[in-house]
Amino acid sequence: MDADALRSLQAPIKDRYRSEPASALVTLHARGALDSEAISCSVDTGRAMVEAGLHPASGGDGAAACSGDMLLQALVACAGVTLRSVATARGIDVEGTVRAEGDLDFRGTMGVDREVPVGFCAIRLVFELESDASEQDLAALLQTTERYCVVFQTLRTPPSIETRREP
Repeated sequence: MDADALRSLQAPIKDRYRSEPASALVTLHARGALDSEAISCSVDTGRAMVEAGLHPASGGDGAAACSGDMLLQALVACAGVTLRSVATARGIDVEGTVRAEGDLDFRGTMGVDREVPVGFCAIRLVFELESDASEQDLAALLQTTERYCVVFQTLRTPPSIETRREP
């Protein structure tokens, strides 16, 4: 897809969002089924079922996906799609890879030390890019990717979150 095709695709959507701001609010959904015997949860991705389970650092055997890995994978996917979209819109030819690394102290999630936070204490998003674009253009590309990547911004500025039980 080139910049003109992307603009043609997105122009009517943007116009609608400008004229009908409420139409831009979309509620996404995720659903998982608890396994009745194993310590796992099968998540429907819309394309396949992914069985999430314990990471080996918390007693898992590594056969099931780790939800922490899935979070990093979502970040990589979102950042990669956002970068490609921005690069396309700007006419920048770019190839390469995106990877995320996250540091997690399992003493927190395992309840070994209540002073250790549960969750990632650091996440690094790394872009290995090949392009003839200038360093200035690539820096602007990364800055814009950060600005518009939904998962990146959600992690950087967490939304309100609630839990509830329904019968």
